[in-house]
Amino acid sequence: MHPSIQDPGHIKGVRTVATIELTKGIIVALAGLGLLSMRHKDIWGLAESFLEFLHVSPHHHHRLFGVFVALVYRVRDVRLWQIATLAAIYVTLRFVEAYGLWRIRPWAEWLAFVSGAIYIPFEAADLLRHPTWFRVLVIVVNLLIVLYMLMLRLEAAKKRCAPQHPAESV
Repeated sequence: MHPSIQDPGHIKGVRTVATIELTKGIIVALAGLGLLSMRHKDIWGLAESFLEFLHVSPHHHHRLFGVFVALVYRVRDVRLWQIATLAAIYVTLRFVEAYGLWRIRPWAEWLAFVSGAIYIPFEAADLLRHPTWFRVLVIVVNLLIVLYMLMLRLEAAKKRCAPQHPAESV
């Protein structure tokens, strides 16, 4: 039997991770839907409205304005669909992982371990390039999840290898 099923602390821990993964999936789903809703829209009009909302004048903030205009110029319908497709794959992975974790499935713990570990080098590089407290928080939470999932899987393997009925000493 899976060690998490026997230990309420493990159930709580794994379900906490499931909630985090579900939340990440929801955030990316909402962002993807918002981005996809921009297709066939006047991107320049939206950009101008956004800059007006922020009270950014192209004359006083020319450098920021230039970066923003370059970003908006690169956004095209095809690019939006590519981003939306990647977001859909990511969201599906997060939702499947959250479901499996909530149901205390070993495959989901492995999935959480692997999918979290993949991001660590990228998060570390991002943190080194642009250190912020938010980036520190992201990498710390990710590391904790990865290490926790590894601990659960190693503990389960150790219990599988241990004799079921220890020999009684005479």
